[in-house]
Amino acid sequence: MKKNLLFFFAAFIFIANGYAQTQKIIADKIIAVVGDKIVLKSDIDNSLIDMKRQGVDIPANAACMSLEQAMGVKALVLQAEKDSLPVSDDEVDADIDNQIRYFTNMYGSKEELERIAGKTVYQMKQDYRQGFRERKLAAAMRDKVVGDIHITPNEVENYFNKIPKDSLPFFESQLQVGQVILYPKANRDAEEYAIEQLKEFKHQIETGSKKFETLASLYSDDPGSKNTGGEYQINKNEKQWDPAFLQQAFRLKEGQISNPFKSKFGYHIIQMVSRNGDDAVVRHILIIPQITATETNAAKAKLDSIRTELIAGHMQFGDAVNRFSDDESSKFTGGNMMGKDGSTFLSIDQLDKDLVLMLKSLKVGEYSMPTQYTDERGKVGIRIVYLKSKSAPHRENLKDDYSKIAQAALEDKKGDALDKWFNTNIPNYYVKIDADYSGCPEMQKWIKKK
Repeated sequence: MKKNLLFFFAAFIFIANGYAQTQKIIADKIIAVVGDKIVLKSDIDNSLIDMKRQGVDIPANAACMSLEQAMGVKALVLQAEKDSLPVSDDEVDADIDNQIRYFTNMYGSKEELERIAGKTVYQMKQDYRQGFRERKLAAAMRDKVVGDIHITPNEVENYFNKIPKDSLPFFESQLQVGQVILYPKANRDAEEYAIEQLKEFKHQIETGSKKFETLASLYSDDPGSKNTGGEYQINKNEKQWDPAFLQQAFRLKEGQISNPFKSKFGYHIIQMVSRNGDDAVVRHILIIPQITATETNAAKAKLDSIRTELIAGHMQFGDAVNRFSDDESSKFTGGNMMGKDGSTFLSIDQLDKDLVLMLKSLKVGEYSMPTQYTDERGKVGIRIVYLKSKSAPHRENLKDDYSKIAQAALEDKKGDALDKWFNTNIPNYYVKIDADYSGCPEMQKWIKKK
């Protein structure tokens, strides 16, 4: 059961999100009961449909595995309720809103999502509130069971030595790269020009001579929305949005356009297209004031001084990031770049082409010269790059991959703890399994424990 238990939270997400399906389940029935919790056939069918839609390889016993995982969730929920583990309505609402936004973005619009689901967003939120609450409770109970588990170096070594040598993965070269980034500040004349541009755009839209989406497509400096007429779907509680942007947006009535204002990205005007509580659809135009050679040279000079201090050992790289970097997100990682999986170990294909060229001339432990670049938002920055580590292509081993192996060993140990918890607690619950599934090998553990 351990391998399945380590996977059940990902599977339960699919079960909980079963509303956004293009295929509808017609017949439904209860196929398992754990305590006073039920698992429906549609829960399992929808989880399999979701996995197929996302390109997951479906094994022959996928339905049996999904049922075992769903039953594991129900058992954890029962114990969480018994232990009175706290899960607030605000936490549940936030999870539901995040999922609604995910599917809205995936299908292109709220209207398309509602058409496919056959119900309104409000109905979806109401119908699936209990499922999301159970997911939070199950996660809280799992954390209570395994939260204090740690791993020792001897345990990591023993775990690694049990892996067949011909099963060890091969890794391409991986790097750890840090950056200190400065964004040159435009002079006041350039800022005033950007503001005047936006005032003129607002006038043209309000007088009807131009459409907002046309001007955004032609003039906005935001590559993320330029091709969609400046449109974004936002939520008042989402942390990834600039606070000034959110504040200005949610002051507006539908159809209203803001005055020009400044965010950390540049200057904007926003139009409120539609609003539903904390969710809104807006359009915006971003103008980034032009940077001159005077500003870029000043930023390069400052970074050159910082680089000198780093090379001399008078300053640690993490301190330089915290004190000087304009990239707020990197301050949480000590300046280390991160991949989409949250790892600081990156392959070459995860780096931008300009960075790859810079790294060719660096040895491990060296710092690049200050170099101008344009980030993914189209903003001009100056950066120094630190090559922290670089591994050669290799077969997995304890020397080069200790942290990865340690994490896998820790998850294996947590899996053992979960197995032990289930073996102890399942006999305390009433368990019933539908005849169509009772023959699954995965179900025998549950049947024996009834």
